[in-house]
Amino acid sequence: MPSTRRCATGWRRVINTAAQSAAALRVEGVSLRFGGHTVLHDVSFEVKAGTICGLVGPNGAGKTSLFNCVTGSYVPYEGRVQLAVPPDGMLDLLQLLPHRLAAIGVARTFQHPTLDPAASALDNALCGGHVHLRGNLLSLALSLPTVRADETLLRHKAETIMEELGLSRWSHVPAGDLPYGLQKKVELARALLSQPRLLLLDEPAGGLPHGEVDELVALLRRVREQFELTMVLVEHHMGLISKLTDKVVVLVEGKVVLQGSAAEVQRHPVVVEAYLGAAA
Repeated sequence: MPSTRRCATGWRRVINTAAQSAAALRVEGVSLRFGGHTVLHDVSFEVKAGTICGLVGPNGAGKTSLFNCVTGSYVPYEGRVQLAVPPDGMLDLLQLLPHRLAAIGVARTFQHPTLDPAASALDNALCGGHVHLRGNLLSLALSLPTVRADETLLRHKAETIMEELGLSRWSHVPAGDLPYGLQKKVELARALLSQPRLLLLDEPAGGLPHGEVDELVALLRRVREQFELTMVLVEHHMGLISKLTDKVVVLVEGKVVLQGSAAEVQRHPVVVEAYLGAAA
């Protein structure tokens, strides 16, 4: 039987426990080439609904390029990227325009935060929810009552998420004046405002002091549970990978060389040589 939950933002979602074991994201035979250089070669893996998958590998392995394929920035010459979107089933993301991906629940953060430095932290976060505002250019320009009601609700959701991420005291501070770690949280808040079902995180621990990594692990676990997300993250910090992920996919020179749990991956000779050894 399906169970019903209400998260702190007031978004109501119905979860079918049987569906949690099904694939939320399926990457099949994705190959990407720039000129004569192959960046990704026949990349295939699945991520189960509600789990966290780590995508690891040495620099230049193709991790961010794969993210760019999932989000429509790059178009591979072969393969499929499918997302489970109830009740429609598995949709091929490569057949959709990039702006449609946000509407069906694909969100991402970047290795380096992409915020408007002059706008406040709250205004940056609000940008994530604009994809769900009703109306057209005329109704938005005239600020009709339905538009104002939607904007009020969106601001309430944004303020709630900012509070949940510990950002309330910095809501009205220009994003460019915030420390790097807080900028990453603001970008996470923006992604959550888009109401994602799949959240892609590109090096969320990058640039953070070692002492803040455990705090980030706890935060991402809480976000995953509260917003009922499937997550895929690119990360070099193996401590975070070990503590956070349910599955790890290893890319080397654009190819998947290994899939398994963090414990299995860390002791595999291929990973020790190609990734962990290189990072040591």
